[in-house]
Amino acid sequence: MAVPKKRVSKQRKRKRRTHDKLAEPTLGTCSRTGDPQLRHRVCPTSGMYRGRQIYEVEDE
Repeated sequence: MAVPKKRVSKQRKRKRRTHDKLAEPTLGTCSRTGDPQLRHRVCPTSGMYRGRQIYEVEDE
């Protein structure tokens, strides 16, 4: 079994873990409604993607 020869210091451990954080998802805006949405996905409020109607959204 692999066992570390010396204890890893707090500083070294934290330097290694600085890159493990989650990135915020990039948001775009819908060209029709202006609502924020995830990029490269169909807008849930209008049903549009890149100027085309993908599906009809029922009005409540």
